[in-house]
Amino acid sequence: MRVAIAGAGAVGRSIAGELLENGHEVLLVDKAPTAISVERVPQAEWLLADACEITSLDEAALQRCNVVIAATGDDKVNLVVSLLAKTEYGVPRVVARVNHPKNEWLFNEAWGVDVAVSTPRLMSALVEEAVSVGDLVRLLRFTHGDANLVELTLPPESTLAGTRVGDVAWPDNTSLVTIIRGTRVLVPNPDDALEAGDELLFVAAQEEEQRLEDLLSARREG
Repeated sequence: MRVAIAGAGAVGRSIAGELLENGHEVLLVDKAPTAISVERVPQAEWLLADACEITSLDEAALQRCNVVIAATGDDKVNLVVSLLAKTEYGVPRVVARVNHPKNEWLFNEAWGVDVAVSTPRLMSALVEEAVSVGDLVRLLRFTHGDANLVELTLPPESTLAGTRVGDVAWPDNTSLVTIIRGTRVLVPNPDDALEAGDELLFVAAQEEEQRLEDLLSARREG
């Protein structure tokens, strides 16, 4: 997979390193000469250019990329890069970094964004996830389909503890993706029984989140 990353700061370089370790091709683009540190990510391609300019993106051959990541520290730049990547080059997947929570509402399909990643929101979600049992925590928003990645830790008193995954009447437009049980990561199987303390990760339509939380948090009587 070929990935272009706009923004070669600490965030962009870290993403590049992870992708390279997983065997992907990575191009880092930044207009600041001081950001071009080839020795820090030597396996990546580097381009000194303004990612908001069509000529620069032509030089980057963005049409060959499977994914574009707008990872600069400027939300305006990330929106422009996302829009150009999607509308001018037809990049299948565009991921954009949200620096300021007040701008998060802009990072949607209209601006070419498939996935918006808000660091403040992720940090607050992880704090909630660490201390919440029985409460639904939204971890990530997907633009297409108005769906979110959500997590809930199954409380001991839940009526679903001991129930087979295949026997649960899950809400519509909801998919159980992973069960984290202690140090194990389980791919859900219809015959797997849910256990108290399981961390359950779902991709769920936003309008189904409350039904999902009510289902998982329902307590046994007595």
